[in-house]
Amino acid sequence: MACTTILVGKDASYDGSTIVARNEDSPGGQFEPKRMQVVLPKDQPRVYTSVESHLTIDLPEEPMRYTSVPDAIEGHGVWAAAGFNELNVGMSATETITSNERVLGADPLVVYTPASGVEGEEGYVPACPGGLGEEDFVTLVLPYIRSAREGVERLGALLEKYGTYEMNGIAFSDVDEIWWLETVGGHHWIAKRVPDDMYVTMPNQLGIDWFDLGDAEGEQLEHMASPDLRAWMADNHLDLTLRGEYAFFSEDEYELIEDGDDDYIEDLDEDLDDDGVDGDDLEDVFVLDAGRFEDIFNPREAFGSRSDSDHVYNTPRAWYMQRFLNPHDVWEGPFADYTPESDDIPWARVPERKVTIEDVKYVLSAHYQGTPYDPYGKHGTPETRSLYRPIGINRNGQLAVLQVRPYVDEDHRAIQWMAFGSNPFNALVPFYANVDTLPEYLCNTAATVTTDSFYWSNRLIAALADARFRDNAAHIERYQEKVGARGHQMLRETDRAVAGTSGEELVRALEQANDRMVRFLREQTDALLGKVLHTTSLSMRNGFAMSDN
Repeated sequence: MACTTILVGKDASYDGSTIVARNEDSPGGQFEPKRMQVVLPKDQPRVYTSVESHLTIDLPEEPMRYTSVPDAIEGHGVWAAAGFNELNVGMSATETITSNERVLGADPLVVYTPASGVEGEEGYVPACPGGLGEEDFVTLVLPYIRSAREGVERLGALLEKYGTYEMNGIAFSDVDEIWWLETVGGHHWIAKRVPDDMYVTMPNQLGIDWFDLGDAEGEQLEHMASPDLRAWMADNHLDLTLRGEYAFFSEDEYELIEDGDDDYIEDLDEDLDDDGVDGDDLEDVFVLDAGRFEDIFNPREAFGSRSDSDHVYNTPRAWYMQRFLNPHDVWEGPFADYTPESDDIPWARVPERKVTIEDVKYVLSAHYQGTPYDPYGKHGTPETRSLYRPIGINRNGQLAVLQVRPYVDEDHRAIQWMAFGSNPFNALVPFYANVDTLPEYLCNTAATVTTDSFYWSNRLIAALADARFRDNAAHIERYQEKVGARGHQMLRETDRAVAGTSGEELVRALEQANDRMVRFLREQTDALLGKVLHTTSLSMRNGFAMSDN
């Protein structure tokens, strides 16, 4: 499923929060209605069966309460998407990613095989369950983990045991860490901790571009992986790193590193930091133990893809997000550091300034504003304006932003910001996640189109506003600003009001705050729908006016 992800480390965010955000997009030609819900322990299954892969798994007892954003139409699985459990551990699943033939040949995806023949007759072959996938991950992992690191460990163990039928990236967060896990073939995986002072962009590609196998096999400070990853890679010739004397550095440079030249190492560290790589880590790798040189490789080169379709569908999104957050790099022209079709856009970057919730919403709503590639813009040509797949697309189903705030008490520090429908036309709204119930406006999405549902209201607004984008842009911007401002105000006022409360009293207070936010939200959303309907109606082709005076 098409998606776009951004991860923001705590030292890179505006308030010290960890931030995980992802658009969940429907497949081409489809629109999957979404809703938000709280899953209580009594409602969590103890035996789980996947609809897609027909796999049945026994689940642990005593699950935790958690939020999720499942599909609203029943019958094809949960697809819980994103949420927090009661310990403020967040999970977003999944970012669909690409791979290559070498990986898929070495460790094939575990795909459901239906029965063939007639049961009881000669030649009958029973059905064979498939592995796990996006439909399943949140339900199987989030209610049982106590940290982001535990999320990686649990999901990794499930992948090794049951396999997967698709390539995916999954994010886990807590108040201190963000971890990003990528599946590799049917049973293998890698995971990397997001540096605290960096952000990560993920546009439907296997993204990690620097990995330390030695750390993954040892202390696991910043890296984790399948236990057999090194041997499997070697057996199948997957690592594409040049290991000779010119692998990363020139011969003279490598000798300086091996000899421990302090001046050169200091300069190297600074250069590497500028490039988004922790130079201090590399000093440890190359200077203290030259043999560790064999531990470092580029997973994107080894496990990912570099196709023509990537350059249309994927890489332009990373280019634009990083263009916005690091605007003083050279992004255009013959001397550009990176172009929309570059294969080496960094996985992680230090932003030029701290990243806000509004920045996250902007980049995940982007349609290449200010470039020749904006389908609503005036720059470029009709051809360039339809050249690349936008980030904010008609098929956006929901955007969940998982924020864990370190400066408030544990029992209300998790905030799940939500938007539904096409992101250029919606607003991002905060809700306390440490609750037992959520407002109906968020939960009641069904197959029937109705303005009683936040999802359907946003879908209607987007379809109407798109037809007259420039005429409706001011209405949309004022709505987004007003709702966002009220959201920040609600959080600030509620945090103060609940100070010193706990238990059921606190939960009820947080639920009431969510209700107040929704009442304001619905009022503003209904008003926006009316304005957009009026503006677009004036431009109908059958319009005609004649004055008698």
